[in-house]
Amino acid sequence: MKRIFPLIVVLITLSVLGILFIQMSWINNAIKLKHQEFQRGVENSLSHTREKIHSKFIYNARRFFVNDESSQFYLKNNFTIEDGFSRDEIEDIISKQLKQNNIKLPFEFCITNIFKNSIFQSDGFQLADQQTAFQILLSPEDSYVAKEVLYLEIKEDKNQIIREMAWMILASIVFTTIIIMAFAVTVRTLFNQKKLAEIKSDFINNMTHELKTPLATISLAIDALTNEKVIRDTEKINYYSAMIKEENKRMNKQVEKILQAARLEKEELELNIQKLDAHTVIRKVADNLVLQIQERNGTLTLNLNAANPQLGADEVHFSNIIFNLLDNAIKYSKAIPHIDVETQSGNNTLTIKVKDDGIGMDRETQSRIFEKFYRAHTGNIHNVKGFGLGLSYVKAIVEAHEGKVKVESVPGQGSTFTITLPSNLK
Repeated sequence: MKRIFPLIVVLITLSVLGILFIQMSWINNAIKLKHQEFQRGVENSLSHTREKIHSKFIYNARRFFVNDESSQFYLKNNFTIEDGFSRDEIEDIISKQLKQNNIKLPFEFCITNIFKNSIFQSDGFQLADQQTAFQILLSPEDSYVAKEVLYLEIKEDKNQIIREMAWMILASIVFTTIIIMAFAVTVRTLFNQKKLAEIKSDFINNMTHELKTPLATISLAIDALTNEKVIRDTEKINYYSAMIKEENKRMNKQVEKILQAARLEKEELELNIQKLDAHTVIRKVADNLVLQIQERNGTLTLNLNAANPQLGADEVHFSNIIFNLLDNAIKYSKAIPHIDVETQSGNNTLTIKVKDDGIGMDRETQSRIFEKFYRAHTGNIHNVKGFGLGLSYVKAIVEAHEGKVKVESVPGQGSTFTITLPSNLK
Protein backbone atom coordinates (compact mmCIF):
# COMPACT_ATOMS: atom_id res chain seq x y z
CA MET A 1 0.00 0.00 0.00
CA LYS A 2 2.84 2.39 0.86
CA ARG A 3 4.34 1.95 -2.62
CA ILE A 4 1.08 1.80 -4.58
CA PHE A 5 -0.36 5.01 -3.09
CA PRO A 6 2.38 7.42 -4.30
CA LEU A 7 2.46 5.58 -7.65
CA ILE A 8 -1.29 6.21 -8.12
CA VAL A 9 -0.86 9.89 -7.25
CA VAL A 10 2.06 10.26 -9.69
CA LEU A 11 0.15 8.52 -12.52
CA ILE A 12 -2.96 10.64 -11.99
CA THR A 13 -0.83 13.81 -11.85
CA LEU A 14 0.91 12.91 -15.11
CA SER A 15 -2.45 12.16 -16.73
CA VAL A 16 -3.92 15.51 -15.70
CA LEU A 17 -0.81 17.39 -16.85
CA GLY A 18 -0.97 15.50 -20.16
CA ILE A 19 -4.62 16.43 -20.64
CA LEU A 20 -3.86 20.09 -19.82
CA PHE A 21 -0.99 20.09 -22.33
CA ILE A 22 -3.20 18.57 -25.04
CA GLN A 23 -5.99 21.08 -24.32
CA MET A 24 -3.60 24.04 -24.52
CA SER A 25 -2.04 22.68 -27.71
CA TRP A 26 -5.47 22.15 -29.23
CA ILE A 27 -6.57 25.72 -28.42
CA ASN A 28 -3.29 27.12 -29.77
CA ASN A 29 -3.61 25.10 -33.00
CA ALA A 30 -7.24 26.16 -33.39
CA ILE A 31 -6.22 29.83 -33.12
CA LYS A 32 -3.48 29.26 -35.73
CA LEU A 33 -5.97 27.60 -38.07
CA LYS A 34 -8.35 30.52 -37.67
CA HIS A 35 -5.50 32.89 -38.50
CA GLN A 36 -4.58 30.86 -41.57
CA GLU A 37 -8.25 30.81 -42.61
CA PHE A 38 -8.32 34.62 -42.30
CA GLN A 39 -5.21 34.96 -44.48
CA ARG A 40 -6.64 32.64 -47.13
CA GLY A 41 -9.86 34.64 -47.10
CA VAL A 42 -7.96 37.88 -47.70
CA GLU A 43 -5.88 36.31 -50.48
CA ASN A 44 -9.02 34.94 -52.16
CA SER A 45 -10.64 38.37 -51.86
CA LEU A 46 -7.63 40.00 -53.55
CA SER A 47 -7.62 37.42 -56.32
CA HIS A 48 -11.36 37.86 -56.97
CA THR A 49 -10.94 41.65 -56.80
CA ARG A 50 -8.36 41.52 -59.58
CA GLU A 51 -10.66 39.31 -61.68
CA LYS A 52 -13.58 41.72 -61.18
CA ILE A 53 -11.42 44.69 -62.12
CA HIS A 54 -10.18 42.93 -65.25
CA SER A 55 -13.73 41.92 -66.23
CA LYS A 56 -15.04 45.42 -65.73
CA PHE A 57 -12.09 46.90 -67.63
CA ILE A 58 -12.84 44.71 -70.63
CA TYR A 59 -16.58 45.47 -70.34
CA ASN A 60 -15.89 49.19 -70.22
CA ALA A 61 -13.82 48.88 -73.42
CA ARG A 62 -17.13 48.13 -75.26
CA ARG A 63 -15.30 45.95 -77.80
CA PHE A 64 -16.09 42.53 -79.13
CA PHE A 65 -13.47 39.86 -78.39
CA VAL A 66 -13.58 36.63 -80.29
CA ASN A 67 -12.15 34.59 -77.42
CA ASP A 68 -10.37 34.84 -74.07
CA GLU A 69 -7.04 34.99 -75.81
CA SER A 70 -7.92 38.21 -77.60
CA SER A 71 -9.28 39.76 -74.38
CA GLN A 72 -6.11 38.89 -72.50
CA PHE A 73 -4.05 40.40 -75.32
CA TYR A 74 -6.07 43.60 -74.95
CA LEU A 75 -5.38 43.65 -71.17
CA LYS A 76 -1.64 43.25 -71.69
CA ASN A 77 -1.49 46.17 -74.04
CA ASN A 78 -4.04 48.55 -72.56
CA PHE A 79 -4.72 47.85 -68.86
CA THR A 80 -4.41 50.76 -66.49
CA ILE A 81 -6.47 51.28 -63.35
CA GLU A 82 -7.05 54.94 -64.08
CA ASP A 83 -8.87 54.09 -67.32
CA GLY A 84 -12.55 53.77 -66.37
CA PHE A 85 -12.24 53.35 -62.55
CA SER A 86 -12.69 55.65 -59.59
CA ARG A 87 -11.44 55.22 -56.04
CA ASP A 88 -14.96 54.56 -54.76
CA GLU A 89 -15.53 51.85 -57.38
CA ILE A 90 -12.32 50.10 -56.37
CA GLU A 91 -13.24 50.33 -52.68
CA ASP A 92 -16.72 48.93 -53.39
CA ILE A 93 -15.29 45.94 -55.30
CA ILE A 94 -12.82 45.16 -52.48
CA SER A 95 -15.55 45.48 -49.83
CA LYS A 96 -17.89 43.06 -51.64
CA GLN A 97 -15.16 40.46 -52.13
CA LEU A 98 -14.14 40.62 -48.46
CA LYS A 99 -17.75 40.11 -47.33
CA GLN A 100 -18.11 37.12 -49.64
CA ASN A 101 -15.15 35.58 -47.79
CA ASN A 102 -16.78 36.39 -44.43
CA ILE A 103 -14.32 39.18 -43.59
CA LYS A 104 -16.16 42.13 -42.10
CA LEU A 105 -13.25 44.07 -40.65
CA PRO A 106 -12.46 47.67 -41.66
CA PHE A 107 -9.72 48.00 -44.28
CA GLU A 108 -7.50 50.52 -46.02
CA PHE A 109 -6.07 50.18 -49.55
CA CYS A 110 -3.64 51.73 -51.98
CA ILE A 111 -2.85 51.15 -55.67
CA THR A 112 0.62 52.13 -56.91
CA ASN A 113 2.21 52.30 -60.36
CA ILE A 114 5.57 50.97 -61.49
CA PHE A 115 7.29 53.90 -59.81
CA LYS A 116 5.61 53.13 -56.43
CA ASN A 117 3.58 56.29 -56.70
CA SER A 118 0.00 56.17 -55.43
CA ILE A 119 -2.77 56.12 -58.02
CA PHE A 120 -5.69 55.52 -55.69
CA GLN A 121 -5.48 55.53 -51.90
CA SER A 122 -7.99 55.38 -49.06
CA ASP A 123 -7.94 58.14 -46.47
CA GLY A 124 -6.50 56.05 -43.68
CA PHE A 125 -3.74 54.29 -45.61
CA GLN A 126 -0.18 55.22 -44.59
CA LEU A 127 2.97 54.74 -46.60
CA ALA A 128 4.42 52.53 -43.85
CA ASP A 129 1.42 50.19 -44.21
CA GLN A 130 2.89 48.84 -47.44
CA GLN A 131 5.36 46.81 -45.35
CA THR A 132 2.64 44.83 -43.57
CA ALA A 133 -0.24 45.00 -46.06
CA PHE A 134 -1.45 42.15 -48.26
CA GLN A 135 -0.63 42.84 -51.90
CA ILE A 136 -1.43 41.59 -55.36
CA LEU A 137 -0.38 42.59 -58.88
CA LEU A 138 -3.41 44.06 -60.63
CA SER A 139 -1.80 44.31 -64.06
CA PRO A 140 -1.37 41.11 -66.05
CA GLU A 141 1.99 39.58 -65.19
CA ASP A 142 3.24 39.96 -68.77
CA SER A 143 1.72 43.40 -69.22
CA TYR A 144 3.37 45.60 -71.82
CA VAL A 145 2.14 48.82 -70.26
CA ALA A 146 2.62 49.10 -66.47
CA LYS A 147 2.90 47.18 -63.25
CA GLU A 148 0.14 48.31 -60.89
CA VAL A 149 -0.04 46.80 -57.39
CA LEU A 150 -2.96 46.73 -54.94
CA TYR A 151 -2.05 46.97 -51.24
CA LEU A 152 -4.73 45.94 -48.74
CA GLU A 153 -4.27 46.66 -45.04
CA ILE A 154 -6.62 44.83 -42.65
CA LYS A 155 -5.95 44.93 -38.93
CA GLU A 156 -6.64 41.36 -37.86
CA ASP A 157 -8.73 41.37 -34.69
CA LYS A 158 -7.26 38.72 -32.41
CA ASN A 159 -10.20 39.20 -30.07
CA GLN A 160 -12.56 38.42 -32.93
CA ILE A 161 -10.88 35.04 -33.40
CA ILE A 162 -11.15 34.35 -29.69
CA ARG A 163 -14.81 35.43 -29.71
CA GLU A 164 -15.58 33.07 -32.58
CA MET A 165 -13.96 30.23 -30.63
CA ALA A 166 -15.38 31.34 -27.28
CA TRP A 167 -17.74 28.38 -26.85
CA MET A 168 -14.96 25.89 -27.63
CA ILE A 169 -12.49 27.61 -25.29
CA LEU A 170 -15.14 27.89 -22.56
CA ALA A 171 -16.11 24.22 -22.93
CA SER A 172 -12.44 23.25 -22.78
CA ILE A 173 -11.91 25.31 -19.61
CA VAL A 174 -15.04 23.89 -17.97
CA PHE A 175 -14.18 20.26 -18.70
CA THR A 176 -10.54 20.79 -17.73
CA THR A 177 -11.68 22.33 -14.44
CA ILE A 178 -13.96 19.34 -13.84
CA ILE A 179 -11.04 16.98 -14.49
CA ILE A 180 -8.80 18.91 -12.08
CA MET A 181 -11.53 18.93 -9.42
CA ALA A 182 -12.08 15.20 -9.91
CA PHE A 183 -8.34 14.69 -9.59
CA ALA A 184 -8.24 16.76 -6.37
CA VAL A 185 -11.19 14.84 -4.91
CA THR A 186 -9.57 11.52 -5.88
CA VAL A 187 -6.25 12.43 -4.27
CA ARG A 188 -8.02 13.74 -1.19
CA THR A 189 -10.06 10.54 -0.97
CA LEU A 190 -6.90 8.48 -1.29
CA PHE A 191 -5.28 10.44 1.54
CA ASN A 192 -8.40 10.04 3.68
CA GLN A 193 -8.54 6.31 2.97
CA LYS A 194 -4.87 6.00 3.88
CA LYS A 195 -5.49 7.97 7.05
CA LEU A 196 -8.54 5.85 7.91
CA ALA A 197 -6.54 2.67 7.32
CA GLU A 198 -3.86 3.88 9.74
CA ILE A 199 -6.49 4.93 12.31
CA LYS A 200 -8.23 1.56 11.97
CA SER A 201 -4.96 -0.27 12.50
CA ASP A 202 -4.14 1.83 15.59
CA PHE A 203 -7.65 1.34 16.94
CA ILE A 204 -7.50 -2.43 16.58
CA ASN A 205 -4.09 -2.52 18.26
CA ASN A 206 -5.31 -0.33 21.14
CA MET A 207 -8.55 -2.27 21.53
CA THR A 208 -6.67 -5.57 21.57
CA HIS A 209 -4.34 -4.25 24.25
CA GLU A 210 -7.13 -2.74 26.35
CA LEU A 211 -9.23 -5.93 26.32
CA LYS A 212 -6.33 -8.35 26.58
CA THR A 213 -5.13 -7.02 29.95
CA PRO A 214 -8.40 -7.54 31.92
CA LEU A 215 -8.97 -10.88 30.18
CA ALA A 216 -5.52 -12.04 31.29
CA THR A 217 -6.22 -10.86 34.85
CA ILE A 218 -9.60 -12.65 34.89
CA SER A 219 -7.99 -15.82 33.55
CA LEU A 220 -5.34 -15.75 36.31
CA ALA A 221 -8.01 -15.08 38.95
CA ILE A 222 -10.11 -18.03 37.72
CA ASP A 223 -7.04 -20.29 37.77
CA ALA A 224 -6.38 -19.17 41.33
CA LEU A 225 -9.97 -19.93 42.36
CA THR A 226 -9.58 -23.51 41.16
CA ASN A 227 -6.59 -23.99 43.43
CA GLU A 228 -7.41 -26.27 46.38
CA LYS A 229 -5.76 -23.94 48.91
CA VAL A 230 -7.78 -20.95 47.71
CA ILE A 231 -11.09 -22.86 47.64
CA ARG A 232 -10.84 -23.37 51.41
CA ASP A 233 -9.88 -19.71 52.05
CA THR A 234 -12.98 -17.48 52.06
CA GLU A 235 -10.92 -14.29 52.21
CA LYS A 236 -8.97 -15.20 49.06
CA ILE A 237 -12.14 -16.25 47.23
CA ASN A 238 -13.64 -12.86 47.99
CA TYR A 239 -10.41 -11.15 46.88
CA TYR A 240 -10.24 -12.94 43.52
CA SER A 241 -14.00 -12.59 42.97
CA ALA A 242 -13.72 -8.83 43.53
CA MET A 243 -10.80 -8.76 41.08
CA ILE A 244 -12.86 -10.53 38.41
CA LYS A 245 -15.75 -8.14 39.02
CA GLU A 246 -13.52 -5.05 38.70
CA GLU A 247 -11.86 -6.30 35.52
CA ASN A 248 -15.26 -7.15 34.09
CA LYS A 249 -16.41 -3.57 34.83
CA ARG A 250 -13.26 -2.29 33.15
CA MET A 251 -14.03 -4.29 29.99
CA ASN A 252 -17.65 -3.10 30.02
CA LYS A 253 -16.45 0.51 30.19
CA GLN A 254 -14.20 -0.02 27.16
CA VAL A 255 -17.01 -1.64 25.19
CA GLU A 256 -19.39 1.15 26.23
CA LYS A 257 -16.94 3.75 24.89
CA ILE A 258 -16.93 2.04 21.52
CA LEU A 259 -20.74 1.79 21.50
CA GLN A 260 -21.06 5.46 22.45
CA ALA A 261 -18.77 6.41 19.56
CA ALA A 262 -20.92 4.34 17.19
CA ARG A 263 -24.11 6.02 18.44
CA LEU A 264 -22.58 9.47 18.04
CA GLU A 265 -21.50 8.66 14.50
CA LYS A 266 -25.01 7.48 13.62
CA GLU A 267 -26.47 10.53 15.38
CA GLU A 268 -28.59 8.26 17.54
CA LEU A 269 -27.67 10.09 20.77
CA GLU A 270 -30.63 10.98 22.97
CA LEU A 271 -30.14 13.51 25.77
CA ASN A 272 -32.13 13.38 28.99
CA ILE A 273 -32.03 17.08 29.79
CA GLN A 274 -32.65 17.99 33.39
CA LYS A 275 -31.70 20.77 35.75
CA LEU A 276 -28.59 19.92 37.74
CA ASP A 277 -25.91 21.53 39.89
CA ALA A 278 -22.64 21.46 37.94
CA HIS A 279 -20.58 21.85 41.12
CA THR A 280 -22.16 18.76 42.66
CA VAL A 281 -21.38 16.66 39.57
CA ILE A 282 -17.80 17.96 39.40
CA ARG A 283 -17.17 17.16 43.08
CA LYS A 284 -18.60 13.65 42.64
CA VAL A 285 -16.34 12.90 39.64
CA ALA A 286 -13.34 14.44 41.42
CA ASP A 287 -13.93 12.21 44.48
CA ASN A 288 -13.79 9.12 42.26
CA LEU A 289 -10.38 10.14 40.86
CA VAL A 290 -8.73 11.75 43.88
CA LEU A 291 -7.25 8.47 45.17
CA GLN A 292 -5.67 7.82 41.77
CA ILE A 293 -4.05 11.28 41.88
CA GLN A 294 -2.92 10.92 45.50
CA GLU A 295 -1.18 7.62 44.67
CA ARG A 296 1.16 9.71 42.49
CA ASN A 297 1.48 12.38 45.23
CA GLY A 298 -0.43 14.83 43.01
CA THR A 299 -3.09 17.41 43.73
CA LEU A 300 -6.57 18.16 42.39
CA THR A 301 -7.75 21.67 43.21
CA LEU A 302 -11.38 22.74 42.74
CA ASN A 303 -12.00 26.46 42.29
CA LEU A 304 -15.76 26.35 41.88
CA ASN A 305 -16.40 30.10 41.73
CA ALA A 306 -19.45 30.17 39.43
CA ALA A 307 -22.21 32.23 41.05
CA ASN A 308 -24.85 30.20 39.23
CA PRO A 309 -23.81 26.54 38.81
CA GLN A 310 -27.29 25.51 37.67
CA LEU A 311 -27.27 23.85 34.27
CA GLY A 312 -29.71 22.23 31.87
CA ALA A 313 -27.89 19.05 30.82
CA ASP A 314 -27.86 15.27 30.66
CA GLU A 315 -26.32 14.24 34.00
CA VAL A 316 -24.73 11.02 32.71
CA HIS A 317 -23.11 12.61 29.70
CA PHE A 318 -22.10 15.73 31.64
CA SER A 319 -20.41 13.50 34.25
CA ASN A 320 -18.61 11.65 31.44
CA ILE A 321 -17.34 14.97 30.02
CA ILE A 322 -15.78 15.96 33.35
CA PHE A 323 -14.42 12.44 33.88
CA ASN A 324 -12.81 12.31 30.43
CA LEU A 325 -11.13 15.70 30.89
CA LEU A 326 -9.79 14.82 34.31
CA ASP A 327 -8.74 11.34 33.15
CA ASN A 328 -6.87 12.90 30.23
CA ALA A 329 -5.16 15.38 32.54
CA ILE A 330 -3.96 12.47 34.70
CA LYS A 331 -2.84 10.37 31.74
CA TYR A 332 -0.79 13.09 30.10
CA SER A 333 0.59 14.62 33.30
CA LYS A 334 4.19 14.44 34.44
CA ALA A 335 5.37 12.26 37.32
CA ILE A 336 3.44 14.30 39.88
CA PRO A 337 0.14 15.63 38.47
CA HIS A 338 -1.25 19.02 39.48
CA ILE A 339 -4.75 19.60 38.14
CA ASP A 340 -7.01 22.64 38.62
CA VAL A 341 -10.74 22.76 37.90
CA GLU A 342 -12.34 26.20 37.74
CA THR A 343 -15.88 27.38 37.05
CA GLN A 344 -17.11 30.85 36.08
CA SER A 345 -20.53 32.31 35.42
CA GLY A 346 -21.13 34.36 32.28
CA ASN A 347 -24.05 35.88 30.45
CA ASN A 348 -26.45 32.90 30.67
CA THR A 349 -23.44 30.58 30.38
CA LEU A 350 -21.30 28.40 32.59
CA THR A 351 -17.58 28.06 31.84
CA ILE A 352 -15.57 25.10 33.11
CA LYS A 353 -11.76 25.02 32.83
CA VAL A 354 -9.61 21.95 33.44
CA LYS A 355 -5.93 22.86 33.66
CA ASP A 356 -2.93 20.55 34.05
CA ASP A 357 0.86 20.92 34.07
CA GLY A 358 1.44 17.91 31.81
CA ILE A 359 3.37 17.36 28.61
CA GLY A 360 1.29 19.85 26.59
CA MET A 361 0.62 19.79 22.85
CA ASP A 362 1.99 21.43 19.71
CA ARG A 363 -0.26 23.31 17.24
CA GLU A 364 -0.76 20.30 14.95
CA THR A 365 -1.90 18.12 17.85
CA GLN A 366 -4.26 20.85 19.10
CA SER A 367 -5.89 21.05 15.66
CA ARG A 368 -6.55 17.29 15.63
CA ILE A 369 -7.08 16.46 19.31
CA PHE A 370 -10.89 16.29 18.94
CA GLU A 371 -10.75 13.88 15.97
CA LYS A 372 -12.09 10.40 16.54
CA PHE A 373 -9.36 7.79 17.28
CA TYR A 374 -6.62 10.42 17.25
CA ARG A 375 -4.09 10.03 20.03
CA ALA A 376 -1.44 12.61 20.82
CA HIS A 377 2.21 11.56 20.80
CA THR A 378 3.26 11.10 24.42
CA GLY A 379 7.01 11.47 24.06
CA ASN A 380 8.69 9.53 26.85
CA ILE A 381 5.38 8.55 28.45
CA HIS A 382 4.63 4.98 27.35
CA ASN A 383 1.82 3.98 29.70
CA VAL A 384 -0.96 6.08 28.15
CA LYS A 385 -3.84 3.81 27.17
CA GLY A 386 -7.12 4.33 25.36
CA PHE A 387 -8.84 4.33 21.98
CA GLY A 388 -8.58 8.03 21.19
CA LEU A 389 -12.35 8.43 21.67
CA GLY A 390 -12.48 10.51 24.87
CA LEU A 391 -12.05 14.03 23.49
CA SER A 392 -14.09 13.39 20.35
CA TYR A 393 -16.87 12.27 22.70
CA VAL A 394 -16.43 15.43 24.80
CA LYS A 395 -16.72 17.65 21.72
CA ALA A 396 -19.81 15.81 20.42
CA ILE A 397 -21.61 15.97 23.78
CA VAL A 398 -20.73 19.64 24.37
CA GLU A 399 -22.02 20.57 20.92
CA ALA A 400 -25.15 18.47 21.52
CA HIS A 401 -25.72 20.74 24.55
CA GLU A 402 -25.23 23.76 22.24
CA GLY A 403 -21.91 24.58 23.88
CA LYS A 404 -18.32 25.06 22.80
CA VAL A 405 -15.02 23.44 23.75
CA LYS A 406 -11.49 24.66 23.06
CA VAL A 407 -7.96 23.85 24.12
CA GLU A 408 -4.94 26.02 24.89
CA SER A 409 -1.62 24.31 25.30
CA VAL A 410 2.15 24.85 25.31
CA PRO A 411 4.48 21.87 24.84
CA GLY A 412 6.09 20.97 28.17
CA GLN A 413 3.91 23.39 30.16
CA GLY A 414 0.52 21.72 30.20
CA SER A 415 -2.94 22.20 28.70
CA THR A 416 -6.18 23.99 29.54
CA PHE A 417 -9.52 22.69 28.24
CA THR A 418 -12.36 25.23 28.36
CA ILE A 419 -16.02 24.25 28.08
CA THR A 420 -18.76 26.87 27.74
CA LEU A 421 -22.35 25.67 28.16
CA PRO A 422 -25.64 27.59 28.17
CA SER A 423 -27.15 27.77 31.65
CA ASN A 424 -30.58 26.78 30.33
CA LEU A 425 -30.83 24.55 27.28
CA LYS A 426 -34.10 25.02 25.43
